[in-house]
Amino acid sequence: MHLKKGLIRGVTPFSFFIIISLLWNQFQGSSAISNTFFFYGLIAFFLGLASVIYEIEKWRFLKQIMVHYLAMLMTVFPTLLLSGFYPLDSFRDAVNVFFLFNKVGVILFLTSYIIFTWRKRAYMKARHQ
Repeated sequence: MHLKKGLIRGVTPFSFFIIISLLWNQFQGSSAISNTFFFYGLIAFFLGLASVIYEIEKWRFLKQIMVHYLAMLMTVFPTLLLSGFYPLDSFRDAVNVFFLFNKVGVILFLTSYIIFTWRKRAYMKARHQ
């Protein structure tokens, strides 16, 4: 059940970005921008697919975080390296992308965690009134 839900969450934005990529290439003729949409779609696919990790109720939150991070490290990070979004002229460049990947990941995680915690508290408060 989780896999099916993850595939739906991943394929939906991926399909959207693929359509945009094809249309952009067809009407604008710019394969560089078209490729950018493709890589955005691929990253969105991985994010959607991995989102179900947080719905595995028998796992502790820390395990969910670690498995999600490893999934992103094995999928999104290599996608960023292959995308051409960042110059990769040296090993140092790849390390810089790795640090940026982690920095953005922490910011997104903390933002999501704060929002969901706030929403859950508001829901529980409204439920008990």
